[in-house]
Amino acid sequence: MNEKILLRRPLEEDIPAIYSAVQESMPDLHPWMDWATEFYSLQSTKNWFDHTCAGWAHATAFHFIIADISNTTLLGILSIDGINEKEKSCNLGYWVRTKQRGKGIASQAIRLSAEFAINFLGMDRAEIMIASPNTASQRAAIKSGAHAGGKVTNQLVVRADVYDAEIYFLSKDDFPGPVNI
Repeated sequence: MNEKILLRRPLEEDIPAIYSAVQESMPDLHPWMDWATEFYSLQSTKNWFDHTCAGWAHATAFHFIIADISNTTLLGILSIDGINEKEKSCNLGYWVRTKQRGKGIASQAIRLSAEFAINFLGMDRAEIMIASPNTASQRAAIKSGAHAGGKVTNQLVVRADVYDAEIYFLSKDDFPGPVNI
C-alpha cells in the first residue's frame, strides 16, 4: 500500500467492475493485449477470475486489483507471472483503465508489485516486457524507477502483429527494506 493506491487480490464481486473497466478501456488495451478483442465478454472476465484464483492457489501467478486507497475504486489490474524459481525472476504486466491514465497509477503499482515479488516471493528481479511502440507503458516503467534492460527483436506477438520489446526491470537492490504492501 502507499499514499494513493493499494494492490489487493481480486474477489468474485469485482467481476462486474473489471468487465466495465475493460469495456471502457478497450481502445487502449486492444493494440497491446491479445485478449482485448470485440469478443471480450462478461464470461471472459469470469474465466480470468477463475484463472486468477488458480494462480493464487498454486503460487504460479498473482493478479491484483489496483484500487484507489480512499474509496477502493478499481483503477486497473496488475499481474505477477512467469515466476522462475531457478532464476529468481518474474514478469510484471499491468493496465490502468482509460479514465485514470496519466495519474501515475501504473508506476506506483509497478513499484509496489516489484517490492512484493522481491521481498515476499523471494525474487531477485521483476521484469517488464513492453512492445516497442507502447510508449505510454514504457513511461510508466521508467517513472516507477525500473531500469532499462535492452531491446529484444520480434519478441511479442499480439494477434497477428509481431513487435520488438523493450525490457525494464527492478531488482532486489531497489528494495533493501521489508515489504510495504
